[in-house]
Amino acid sequence: MPGITHWQHPSFFAYFPTASTLEGTIADLYASSVSAPGFNWLCSPAATELEAITMDWAAKLFGLDEVFMASSLKGGGVIQPTASDSCLTAVAAARSRFSKLHPETHLQNLVIYGTTMTHSLGAKAALILGLSFRALEVSRNDAYSLRGETLEKALKEDRAAGKIPFILIATVGTTSSCAIDNITEIELVVKEYPELWIHIDAATLLTDALDVTPEFLRTKHSEEGTVIDYRNWQLALGKRFRALKLWFVLRSYGAEGYRAHIRKGIKQAELFATRIRESKKFEIVTPPCFALVVFRMVGNVTEGSPPPSLAQLNSLNRLFHRRVSARPDIFIIQTDIEGMYCLRFVPGAERTEDRHIEAAVRLFEEEATKALREWEEKA
Repeated sequence: MPGITHWQHPSFFAYFPTASTLEGTIADLYASSVSAPGFNWLCSPAATELEAITMDWAAKLFGLDEVFMASSLKGGGVIQPTASDSCLTAVAAARSRFSKLHPETHLQNLVIYGTTMTHSLGAKAALILGLSFRALEVSRNDAYSLRGETLEKALKEDRAAGKIPFILIATVGTTSSCAIDNITEIELVVKEYPELWIHIDAATLLTDALDVTPEFLRTKHSEEGTVIDYRNWQLALGKRFRALKLWFVLRSYGAEGYRAHIRKGIKQAELFATRIRESKKFEIVTPPCFALVVFRMVGNVTEGSPPPSLAQLNSLNRLFHRRVSARPDIFIIQTDIEGMYCLRFVPGAERTEDRHIEAAVRLFEEEATKALREWEEKA
């Protein structure tokens, strides 16, 4: 299809692949056939009830305690439109909580913590809410994981300067390198700073922060507290009937189907990493994690000559990426890690097989040879 990037193509290795399924397509058709704006329980009870059920299923798949489930009458999940919406909603809830505990605090002193590997959603949340964002430095020696001592040092510095860090956006699998913050060490530090919110959603606090209920939205069921009104769990008033799509796919694939798909992507990433390690043209930049491999070209080093500088390697890798991007049969994207221009490789499309991984490696070897020749001619 002209003008469409084919995310389901077996050689799509960019971003984080989002698979489309027949089941999901059918569910979208069903959801589109009815008007289910979902801003409160009464306007479409099935949409609300099914979301609560499927979110409980998700909680069980993630191994969460029953307190996180709607069935416990204490927790519950919500399908947010995007990851950015999820972060912004959590930051808004955290700010509301802190302001209620400390009404004398000036909002301009509040600081959101992330790391130099945190997704842009953290900085964007700060821009939207008029707050400060501090990206804590992480290093290659720690696999770009946020360590407890880094967090503790920053907390002491900001407190001494009159700043108040009130939320930390910790990450398990960053976008650039799939780095995993050291949650165990972070938890130990946070014990000394109990007012610091770690980005884990808490439903009751969330609804308090976002509860705006004009008279025309009030219902008997809501006033009695016997139902969920999802408008108070998100930024927007209305919501799509996404739970139906999740229900269709979960019922079709099942928990084992989901696990098999995830494991397949991880095994294919391991295969790719093995081939990259065997090559003399490439190196792995960060330890492979889940289904992400970050790599780059290394260039030729002749005996007696100095190795290429960072700027030279970046120039070579940009040239290599331009060549690969010009091809219609594969798709990868770039990232920047501590000034290094790198390439990301992420298998995950449903139709991707090992032969597509092997073909990608051969393609990269071919384009690397041509890129190196062109780069040396320009040097």
